[in-house]
Amino acid sequence: MLEADEISRALVRSSPSLAPGPDMTPNSVSKRIQRAVPHIIRDLLAPLMAYESHPLTLKKADGIVLDKPGKPSYDSPSSFRVIVLLQTISKILKRIMNSRLPCVARVLGLLNPHQCGSLAGLSASDATTTLTHEVKTLQMAQRKVSTLFLDIKGGFDNVNPSSLCGMLKAKGVNPYLVSWTRSFLSARPCRLNYQGSPKIFAPVSLCTPQCSPISLLLFVIYVSRLDFEIPMGLTLSCVDDFALTASSTSYLRNIQILQRQYARLKARGARLGVGFSVPKTELIHWRTNRDRAPISNDPIHLDGSVFKPKDEVRWPGYWFTPSMSTTTHFTKRLAKAQAAFVAIKRLSPPGMGLPPFLCHRLASSLRFPILSYGADVFPLTYHMTRKLTAFWDKVQRWSTNRFISTPIDILAIETCLPPLDLLLKYKCRLASL
Repeated sequence: MLEADEISRALVRSSPSLAPGPDMTPNSVSKRIQRAVPHIIRDLLAPLMAYESHPLTLKKADGIVLDKPGKPSYDSPSSFRVIVLLQTISKILKRIMNSRLPCVARVLGLLNPHQCGSLAGLSASDATTTLTHEVKTLQMAQRKVSTLFLDIKGGFDNVNPSSLCGMLKAKGVNPYLVSWTRSFLSARPCRLNYQGSPKIFAPVSLCTPQCSPISLLLFVIYVSRLDFEIPMGLTLSCVDDFALTASSTSYLRNIQILQRQYARLKARGARLGVGFSVPKTELIHWRTNRDRAPISNDPIHLDGSVFKPKDEVRWPGYWFTPSMSTTTHFTKRLAKAQAAFVAIKRLSPPGMGLPPFLCHRLASSLRFPILSYGADVFPLTYHMTRKLTAFWDKVQRWSTNRFISTPIDILAIETCLPPLDLLLKYKCRLASL
């Protein structure tokens, strides 16, 4: 049964400026149709749900090929990322299913308690907070703690529709959801768009399209069997990023534990048809501020490769150091914000360019998220706060084209941009709620 309210909620969450797919119909058109004649879209989608099908005409998609930044060479297909643009009606149906499936997955136990990402109320910040809390708790028990960071290789490419639907059916998921999932993941044609491409639809072996909320949820359900308990440790995952944490009386003992747990994880992954990327595997030995002796340099041997402990590890989007110092993370965030500021300043030189209200919008929607990413998880030191505040003052001055002698308090009022310390406190409170 499909209600009109479900369609309205799905359209509210969709951006009107989202890039359209092969049908070239933007979301704004669907929103106008829903407001004018609400039953049209419902009459189109209700038979698809009744017959538990996602027809081939709605599976056609455009694949936008983008190069991944920072790659040493672009001779390999893995150096590129394909952004899949689906048809508008298909997006509406996927959002409706994406609103129904999470509730069913939580009730029937399709998700592991240690899984984060692509789930409502469980984001990357929750995974980072859990890892930080677990490490500090184990350190309080006078134990040495080590973590092995892993990344599933080509995770979305390796989802087996038959195995996934078998998992859903075994857990007692409603048959119409199982049948729709099987139909959604099978026989997907795609048309790649790049310079000189033939722009012809062709079948692809990739069953789960990326950049889709329902695809992320289905992938998380598929890999839920990889999570397991580690005595005096933790298995944590955020979509396709895994972290195995072990603790003992020595770092050498931790390496032995992690090697056994990795073999266990690898065996489970082989049964699901997924593996782990060797270049993205990293090891870190945590230490407290009281550990004055040099931290261990003992490496870990996995599948014939040697991985030495790192001084800096990025997971997922957060920078960790062995001493849990937050300076490294915010230094890198400040560098990213400064690089974005240099590029955007060209749009509005002094006395010309963008009007102040557009500068305010860029500052609040672009620079602040880059600058403050992680502030709701990692505490800021006094010196780091001063550096971030000095940069934010420059942003306020640029937004109004004021003189350098203008007081900061006046700039905050004219730009409608509160001081950075107030914005960070507000973000922390939102995260705590």
